[in-house]
Amino acid sequence: MAAPIIERQLLEKLERLTIRWQKSFRGLVGGHNASRYAGPGQEFLDHRHFHQGDDLRSVNWRAYMRLEKLFLKMFQVEPRTPIRLLLDASESMVAGHTGSEMSKFDYARKLTAALVYVGLVRHDSLSIQPFHEHLSDPITASGGRHRFGPAADYLSALKAGGRTSFFELARQFISEYPKPGLLIIVSDFLDDGDPIRPIQYLADFGHEIMLLHVWTESERFPQLSGDVALTDAETGQRLEISLNDEACAAYTKAFDDYAASLEQLARRNGGRYAGLSTSFALEDAIFKALMSPAAQAERAGAGRPA
Repeated sequence: MAAPIIERQLLEKLERLTIRWQKSFRGLVGGHNASRYAGPGQEFLDHRHFHQGDDLRSVNWRAYMRLEKLFLKMFQVEPRTPIRLLLDASESMVAGHTGSEMSKFDYARKLTAALVYVGLVRHDSLSIQPFHEHLSDPITASGGRHRFGPAADYLSALKAGGRTSFFELARQFISEYPKPGLLIIVSDFLDDGDPIRPIQYLADFGHEIMLLHVWTESERFPQLSGDVALTDAETGQRLEISLNDEACAAYTKAFDDYAASLEQLARRNGGRYAGLSTSFALEDAIFKALMSPAAQAERAGAGRPA
């Protein structure tokens, strides 16, 4: 029997977790557009006559005692904001994986599963959508914690492959989902093009963005020396270079500068960023790097390993 995508002990801890967002989205619920509903809400608007089939819990019983007529209380409430988790399922997410460390794709799937479970505990509805050259078919998770199974099975069966194109991702996403919402992108953000501008487009269209940047320690700190040949996992392009300690240090600095540019992108748009090494325990990633405001500025595994 295959191991569950998340251990039950972690699921029990996630029961108590509340995710707070920067803008108007309180928790995983919110929105700007007021709607009129019968039932509990935030601000009383009006009454209307009771009709067969209406919820008795919304009846103004005090008015009934005085007038002997049934009236329903109407409230202004905020509709649930769309929550979409974009999961990078490109070839680079599994490239270079060795048995000594978890692949970026496996880590990203577990992280996505944890966020979905938190949303389900809060009775939110979330859409999981893998992407590479284009958006894949999504799956919606809703209905409470007892509906976590289908989402977990979906993520467990998901395979990685294909090239990354954030430009195509942004173009297609804006076309298909014009309504602003919470947009969580779980990716290594490796693309031949520039991911910064397409992600900025998504923010410009009103989406609140959270960037979860996943990498392996060997990807950030290459343990190579001498003459080596590198092959791009997605394009097949080959590069022959000579590496020494100085070159590896320059590479790590460039990696960190790129991560900083992603963090700046999120922050200037009121969103959030977290950099996560696959060596960082998933529980710590959820409860420390994502939930702690101070940890937003930290990148997991920031120090070079001894």
